[in-house]
Amino acid sequence: MLVHTSLAAAAVCLLAAVTTGCGDGAAKRSGAIPANVRPDDPPVVVNGELPFRYPPALYARKVQGNVTLRLFIDTDGRPRNDSTRVEESSGLESLDSAAVRGSQELRFVPAKLHGEPLAVSVLFPVYFRHPEANPLPGDTVLGKRETVKGAAKAATTPQRTP
Repeated sequence: MLVHTSLAAAAVCLLAAVTTGCGDGAAKRSGAIPANVRPDDPPVVVNGELPFRYPPALYARKVQGNVTLRLFIDTDGRPRNDSTRVEESSGLESLDSAAVRGSQELRFVPAKLHGEPLAVSVLFPVYFRHPEANPLPGDTVLGKRETVKGAAKAATTPQRTP
């Protein structure tokens, strides 16, 4: 079942969207710094397999979608679950929920500023793709589509329903 977060796309998105997310007092406690300072190194995903699970009912119907999450990654490289939110919805509650659930298992090398871990807020795209469905607008038929297939098959497993 194809769920894909393109690590290359995520890296670009992370780099473009890394922001520090706290005011002065909270910044010292959380490891974040004022918003006008950028980290030297963005956070990097370290999961061997991405933890996103395609909802079985939607997979069976070949429903596809994109979800963009906003994650607050702490200085230990863990997303703060209470700060994770859907920044851009797929339009389907099931896909949005699957993306949020999967994000709780993500692990990162934290962002760094002057070699020190830094808490940051990032945008993280999650692409739900079915191998037998037509590409969505914005997907390319050649090249990127094949990358999505190859990366996603190795990175995901079906979600089990009780």
